[in-house]
Amino acid sequence: MKYLRKNSKLLALESKIHDKGFSFIAGVDEVGRGPLAGPVVAAAVILPTKERLPAVDDSKKLNEKQREELYKYIINIPGIDYSIIEITPDKIDEVNILRATHIAMIEAVNKLQKVDFILVDGLPVKGFSQPSEAVVKGDSKSASIAAASIIAKVHRDNLMKKYDKVYPKYGFAKHKGYGTKAHLEALQQFGVTEIHRKSFAPVRDIITPPPEQLSLF
Repeated sequence: MKYLRKNSKLLALESKIHDKGFSFIAGVDEVGRGPLAGPVVAAAVILPTKERLPAVDDSKKLNEKQREELYKYIINIPGIDYSIIEITPDKIDEVNILRATHIAMIEAVNKLQKVDFILVDGLPVKGFSQPSEAVVKGDSKSASIAAASIIAKVHRDNLMKKYDKVYPKYGFAKHKGYGTKAHLEALQQFGVTEIHRKSFAPVRDIITPPPEQLSLF
């Protein structure tokens, strides 16, 4: 296992905020905005300051094996505080994907034991009770956000592998619910499942096809 050095650029944001007097800095990230099926998942992580930290990175830059190894290591770091929140497809359909993502992030932070500052990946999120800073491409700039991205990604991938066993004709273990050609073809052939997001256009069009598609059914 490789470890972050004290002067790593991935710890610069946390160090700056610690110098301002904050002690419990949570990194927050989400995964699963784009898929046609499955939940959106957010994770929040507070890394301990006195333990060696693994050389985390943006989860999208890591392969599956690397993510899984880091996930197991991260969640077992002494003194770590982390949480995971899933927002179901039904809730996504009810409130829209952006709002669902924000709800997941806020709830993930609220599940932590103690937080006094938040680093959130991407654009600002309204609704946090604590001061926060939005960091574009934060999972490549902050160790806390990178750790959250890895936890959220591995957790969601594992969920989709379980759904693959429930719905073996859709290929969820491979595409994780994203709108690949194989997934769209399965939707056309086998229809919509309980874990599909019915407000997303490719799914909605199968449930209620637009006029130009009616002749196909």
